[in-house]
Amino acid sequence: MGYVPDSKYYKVEAILRPWRVSQVSSALLKIGIRGVTVSDVRGFGAQGGSTERQGGSEFSEDNFVAKIKMEIVVSKDQVEAVVDTIIEAARTGEIGDGKIFVVPVSDVIRVRTGERGEKAEKMTGGRSDVSSSSA
Repeated sequence: MGYVPDSKYYKVEAILRPWRVSQVSSALLKIGIRGVTVSDVRGFGAQGGSTERQGGSEFSEDNFVAKIKMEIVVSKDQVEAVVDTIIEAARTGEIGDGKIFVVPVSDVIRVRTGERGEKAEKMTGGRSDVSSSSA
């Protein structure tokens, strides 16, 4: 895809139904995506905050609907696979399935090491790496 502005990295931000997050996370892991940030968010879109049954509780028109925001920063060549995976795992076909935003990212910096760009973006250096390097 010809994303504008062109960037080496993009943040894929998905606003999803809370009960779809485990399916989406599992699907992302299967395609090798390990770095995901998840936040509880509230809002409304096409639903307009209209009543929706979810887990036995009902949301009324004057309330924001509880959603989950997943944020994944990936290299440009991974964006379409991530977007397709999220859609496939999150779609119910009903209003309220959510939205996906693709945002250019100018740099990625790993706090622990100060590494930038590709070295920082790769999900390496887990706990085993930290414990062995601190010896």
